[in-house]
Amino acid sequence: MKSDEQLRQDAIDELHWDPAVDPSQIEVAVHDRVVTLSGSVPSYANKIAVEKAIQRMKDVKAFVIELAVKAPPDGMRSDSLVADSVLAVLGATEGLPPHAIGVTVQRGCVTLTGEVDSGYQRRAAEIAAGRTRGVVGIVNKIRVRTEADPAEIRAKIEAALERRAHAEAAKLEIDVREGVVTLNGTVGSLAERRAAEGVAWHTHGVRDVVNRLIVA
Repeated sequence: MKSDEQLRQDAIDELHWDPAVDPSQIEVAVHDRVVTLSGSVPSYANKIAVEKAIQRMKDVKAFVIELAVKAPPDGMRSDSLVADSVLAVLGATEGLPPHAIGVTVQRGCVTLTGEVDSGYQRRAAEIAAGRTRGVVGIVNKIRVRTEADPAEIRAKIEAALERRAHAEAAKLEIDVREGVVTLNGTVGSLAERRAAEGVAWHTHGVRDVVNRLIVA
């Protein structure tokens, strides 16, 4: 097992390696295998890239993101231009129903509204909007229609985890209530934690996912 100082250096190296990340204003601290990132990034998309970079690392138990989004002066865009760009991106995102999602923007913070058929679509809309230039934050108020049976959703998630050869799949507790899936248990890495959450999001009938998995 790596020491906290070794993990800190690994985190710094990973952030500098990833071309999607601007690490110039990011401070890294590690305590008891928990990585804390503080400071600022130039865009919301950059913040997402930072999270993904840390999730790729081995031996990290958890991470805390305390990054503010501070766009440089030449990167600022009007709210109307950001709204138009987000709508264009949503319209071009495969799997999203046309004209189903409303967009409002205030000081670069995007609020998404509307109704879709699955949690996967709700999440896809948020990810797509977050990658748009000028966005500094996302408030996702999209509703999900769901009538799937909880037992059926649970069975589909369990089967999908088994197909993907997740060694810890049998140890996970999967609770489903009104389309909201809660994952409990332990996994071996942040990558496994993220993969299990991804499986839940992709399952038909899921409205939202609460990931309480702990990295052992």
